[in-house]
Amino acid sequence: MLINHDTRCALDCVVDLINTTPESDGREGLADLAALRAFVERNEVSDIGSLDEDDLVAVRAVRQLFTQVFSAPDTPEAAALINSLVAEAGTTPRLTDHDGYDWHVHYFAPGASLADHLAADCGMALAFLLVAGERERLRRCDAPDCRRAFVDLSRNRSRRYCDSRTCGNRLHVAAYRARRREAIAVPAQNGQRS
Repeated sequence: MLINHDTRCALDCVVDLINTTPESDGREGLADLAALRAFVERNEVSDIGSLDEDDLVAVRAVRQLFTQVFSAPDTPEAAALINSLVAEAGTTPRLTDHDGYDWHVHYFAPGASLADHLAADCGMALAFLLVAGERERLRRCDAPDCRRAFVDLSRNRSRRYCDSRTCGNRLHVAAYRARRREAIAVPAQNGQRS
């Protein structure tokens, strides 16, 4: 599946947003305005002015809707949620080139709030996945103690963990150690020494 740079950035942003929920990480990742500003900087969200408590509340509400998109039981429900997000944001597609980036499309209106900006840009990125028939790429980590969201952009849709270096590696090491313990235990049960 070919995904352009802007769509990839928006998908990464929506995943990061969802992963700030207490359900994903065990704590509130957007606890205050400083955390919201850090999120904006980390995701290089452009055209954002000053932020206040109203922005924090609005972004958390949008985050909840995106979380529902990831857990939607089917494409029609996911599409309805995305349509609602994008419509509420007052989507206004426009071409722009800024901050050293080539021409690309912004879906948010100039001067939009952070919540509307995220709803429009991230909502459209998710819409592109649905239109391509790729909703199953919206996933949650398979690690039993992790609920982090991710978008599986692997060619064969085989990614199972939010991050192979942490969750995936931790589970592979645990499985290896369990196999080793079992291999040692079997000869001991048969009265043999290993």
